[in-house]
Amino acid sequence: MIQFIPINKNEGGYESLEPFLKETKSTAEVAALLKRACYDCHSDQTAYLWYAHVAPASFYLKEHIQNAKQQLNFSEWEQYSAKRKKSKLNQIIEVLAHKTMPLESYNLIHTEAQLDTAQTEVLLNWATTARLNYLGAALPQ
Repeated sequence: MIQFIPINKNEGGYESLEPFLKETKSTAEVAALLKRACYDCHSDQTAYLWYAHVAPASFYLKEHIQNAKQQLNFSEWEQYSAKRKKSKLNQIIEVLAHKTMPLESYNLIHTEAQLDTAQTEVLLNWATTARLNYLGAALPQ
């Protein structure tokens, strides 16, 4: 019976990401890496695999995406203050440097999302450069 309980899917479209990509001066390579490794959980667009249609995985996935978007939603970048943008870029740098994102549980199923050392460096360089736009913004205490 639980299979017949639908979930609202996170399918707002990739166009909501354009302001973020433009403001952070993302190259085509960076945009592709972010789409592959980050957007499923941290944007308004998720590419769902077969297991997303099967309960209880569908419920777990919905909750996981909601929690991830509360932490960082690239689709809402325009609504963030400069201080928050700087903080989010600092967090991106931190999780990439410590290899805590993408989550290991995500990488197990989404092997295409795994980032090699060179790809991680590309994202680290991009985030470090993008962060310069917000240097005047004080970090939260």
